[in-house]
Amino acid sequence: MKMKKYLTLTALFCALATLPFGAHAEKADKKKPTHIEADQMNSDDVNQVTVFTGNVVIKKGSILAKAGQAKMVVDPEGYRYTTLYAAPGQLASIRQKLDSGPNHWMEGYGKRIEYNDKDEVAQFFTEARGKKLEGSKVIEDIQGEYLSYDTKTEFYSAYNTNEGFSRAGAGRVTAIIQPKKTTNNAGAKK
Repeated sequence: MKMKKYLTLTALFCALATLPFGAHAEKADKKKPTHIEADQMNSDDVNQVTVFTGNVVIKKGSILAKAGQAKMVVDPEGYRYTTLYAAPGQLASIRQKLDSGPNHWMEGYGKRIEYNDKDEVAQFFTEARGKKLEGSKVIEDIQGEYLSYDTKTEFYSAYNTNEGFSRAGAGRVTAIIQPKKTTNNAGAKK
């Protein structure tokens, strides 16, 4: 039987200040502790690098991230740079509740996901996908080989190569955006 190791204090020092989609993300998540589970952890305190390997699960408030491996680096200013790597045959993922409604969620997927809390930019590489959901209904679905989301400016980009630019003949970026709900006052009682 394989036992999971539950990481607490060391993981908290290495944890993310926030994960992708922070601009509309549930504000309370920033004040919650980070809990990381993995099959193994290696931490280099001198170089400020911690690597979690095997069935990595990161929870912080409503945030849930899953990966085969997570690497966290802290720079001299204290900013954290986190990279999630997918397990073989899978995608790394992040899911977070949004403040925009009681059951609104954002999900992101990729073979590699990078986030740095200095610039507050999330990048999704290879088989990248971002979804906004209302319950289980998909409101927006963006796919490409590379997605970038700036949580400060709420600006996102999608490209057909995983280098962060598009190239003719390299495939297509797709987007599905549902129409916004409109308020119809016709027939309303006064």
